[in-house]
Amino acid sequence: MIEKRFGVENELRWIIVDSGKGQIDQAIMEEYNLDSELMSYALDKNERAHLEYDSVHDRLLLIFGLLDPIKEDNHYETVPMTFIVQNGQFITIVNDRNAYLLKKIESYMAMHSIVSCHQFLFVVLTLALKEYFPVLDQLDREKDALNAKLRKKTTKSLLLELSDLETGLVYLLTTANQNVLLLEQLRNQPRTQKLDRMELEELEDALVEARQLVAMTQLDSQILQQLSGTYNNILNNNLNDNLTILTIISILLAVVSVITGFFGMNVPLPWTDQPQAWIWVIILSGVLWLILAQLLKWFMSRKG
Repeated sequence: MIEKRFGVENELRWIIVDSGKGQIDQAIMEEYNLDSELMSYALDKNERAHLEYDSVHDRLLLIFGLLDPIKEDNHYETVPMTFIVQNGQFITIVNDRNAYLLKKIESYMAMHSIVSCHQFLFVVLTLALKEYFPVLDQLDREKDALNAKLRKKTTKSLLLELSDLETGLVYLLTTANQNVLLLEQLRNQPRTQKLDRMELEELEDALVEARQLVAMTQLDSQILQQLSGTYNNILNNNLNDNLTILTIISILLAVVSVITGFFGMNVPLPWTDQPQAWIWVIILSGVLWLILAQLLKWFMSRKG
């Protein structure tokens, strides 16, 4: 376990605990008044957005959904990050997948003044939310480029790329919705109602960013679903057209096979004694083939 401490003003300590370096030391847990149940939530890599407030210790545990900047299986996913606010301490538990946010926080601190743990928390949540928007812009450009390629030629590989985009947006949309619910729950929490105006404004800024993220992600997800359904219908129509053509060809070929099949039977038929009868058979088959082709063409035009 690696632990780093940063002083913020005089009344706030920012404590960073790297959970990817080993088990949590019991001494660290006792020093920061962290119990095992609390840390089980904090260290769960599959934990979703979650909020807990311990009124006895005046301790706020918040697990927030961050963007994972590294693609897995050709699409983006999200990763939880844990924040604990208690007794003038802002504890951040990070791992390899979400530690990138620390540099963003440090850059912000270098240019702004932070006076309380809650203000610090809301600022960090806003910074975390802003990390989504460049990725959404990138996905939007990829969607447009992919749509242009699919309009020219619908291939399996392009459809798989479309599926990857759609899968990634499902992850982002789910986490964005959970983050909004978390922030609304935090705003309605009785302890939050006692914060000062500046802290509440920072919380509102984070909530505005979260709602905007939901709106953008939901729009992109709906567009991708529509594109996926459209190209699925196109493929089904192409399949139906191909089956129709094959059916027409099989019907037309059946004319020749039926006529020639009669002459292959051991029964008396006209022209069986004439050496040039095969010419008349071919001519007759061709005439019937043309007549049937015109009838099928007329029938298909009426159906269309």
